Amino acid sequence: MNLEALLTARLAPAFAQVAQATVDPAVRRSRHADYQSGAALPLAGPLGRPPRDIAAGVLAAADLAGVATAEISGPGFLNLRLTDEVLAAGANTMTADPRLGVPTAAHPERVVIDYSSPNIAKELTVGHLRSTVIGDAIARLLQWRGHDVVRANHLGDWGTAFGMLIEHLGAQDAGTITDLTAFYQAARTRFDADEDFRTRSRLRVVALQSGDARTRDQWQHFVSASQRHLLATYDRLGVTLGPDDFLGESFYNNRLVAVVAELTEKGLLTESEGALCAFPPGFTGRSGDPLPLIVRKSDGGFGYAATDLAALRYRTVDLNASRLLYVVGAPQRNHFAMVYAVAAAAGWLPADVRAEHVGFGSILGTDGRMYRTRSGESVKLAAVLDEAETRAAALAPAPEIARAVGVGAVKYADLSGDRMSDYVFDWDRMLALTGNTGPYLQYAYARTRGILRKAASTPGPIQLTAPAERALVLELLGFGQVVTGVEESLEPHRLAGYLHGLAQSFSTFFEACPVLKAPEGVRESRLGLCDLTGRTLRQGLDLLGIDTPERL
Repeated sequence: MNLEALLTARLAPAFAQVAQATVDPAVRRSRHADYQSGAALPLAGPLGRPPRDIAAGVLAAADLAGVATAEISGPGFLNLRLTDEVLAAGANTMTADPRLGVPTAAHPERVVIDYSSPNIAKELTVGHLRSTVIGDAIARLLQWRGHDVVRANHLGDWGTAFGMLIEHLGAQDAGTITDLTAFYQAARTRFDADEDFRTRSRLRVVALQSGDARTRDQWQHFVSASQRHLLATYDRLGVTLGPDDFLGESFYNNRLVAVVAELTEKGLLTESEGALCAFPPGFTGRSGDPLPLIVRKSDGGFGYAATDLAALRYRTVDLNASRLLYVVGAPQRNHFAMVYAVAAAAGWLPADVRAEHVGFGSILGTDGRMYRTRSGESVKLAAVLDEAETRAAALAPAPEIARAVGVGAVKYADLSGDRMSDYVFDWDRMLALTGNTGPYLQYAYARTRGILRKAASTPGPIQLTAPAERALVLELLGFGQVVTGVEESLEPHRLAGYLHGLAQSFSTFFEACPVLKAPEGVRESRLGLCDLTGRTLRQGLDLLGIDTPERL
């Protein structure tokens, strides 16, 4: 039950009657009541009346019988308190619904989500964490809402570096490489120091790009070995990316010439210092000169922009997607804005297709700098997960539970803050059993399951007999609106914040309202509240990609 929509439906006709115009009642949750409407205040000027008089007129005209009571407060706010009957009915309806009152989308879309997207030949580092967990949470939520979600793991699996790597591989089986980062670094060192190796590496690039069968076979073995490493880490991290989601730069290689030809035919490319560039209107450099998007470099090679344009064209033209999401760090915002502008001019991004850059900030160490090892190197994601499980073992000795708590703590710490903000990677804070943390929410869920296991009776219809019950139901009934809000805003921290608030309300309820020792009837109602709270926490955490152990 969408309580905000219910109150809006009751107040809108009254506002229209008073204002003689369509008015949004602007109903919102409030600390001063269950909900509050402040729509009377901006009407004061147009109507030439004090806002309290307007609010009084609305209150007199509104049909709130059986739904809510209302009073005027302050300069003209309407404070709204829902009846216990409405709240109890909403909770029981939510209980009976396997989807907890959240319907599937009325107009499902095909949504392509570009996320994680590491480079082949390097292990995942903590720098890949944000794109991977934010993108996966969004993919989970949109899929649960009924959208056709296409996960696109845009691997960096093509380019000049592969000549160096293949040459360094020699006769070795790529599947025997245990440390991809060390292998890459060794190849790089050899490339920098050995002129003969550099020459052979460059010739290997030519062989790769021209389709030499042996070189292509070595490249494919190398890519496959890298993908196995990636999938093992994805499995540990609990994300939904699989082998069928790999769609790297190499996939678009044979489409780049056609992209350039079409852009040229449409007059969208200009030669600049030997390169072919697009100059979308409105983008300028620091000097004020038009900013180029380099599609084909002066040496005839293709830049990142060409691949991104080819990928976008494939997603809208071939996949027929109507929403494109790029979960990439905030510094790439301008690049993608230029890509979208050029694609729109080319007709590949029509007005009814949304392309959105889902940006995010950086992960910092406790010193406020970029999170790295003591020697200044990137922190491997596998090492982070190892330490997470080791530290979580102090909270949950069972290995599977320690894994769920440790990995959940890392993911929740990333998802619980505004994605556009930087955050500090702090083990003590993220593994705390109090505060806005993953373990706190997992513990709240486990507590609901523990109560139900101990109960001698089964959950029954929910009735409200105490203020803490009422407050808990108000939180529960907000779940659907939060989910649909995140569907549009693409801000997982709003779902995380809701779940934290729900867990806090459940803790207050648990302390104030005995469950197992309550009288018959009340006991079954409170068991129903425990069950509904647990189901909501489990579903919400699952949308964030966080496991919920039954016991902690």
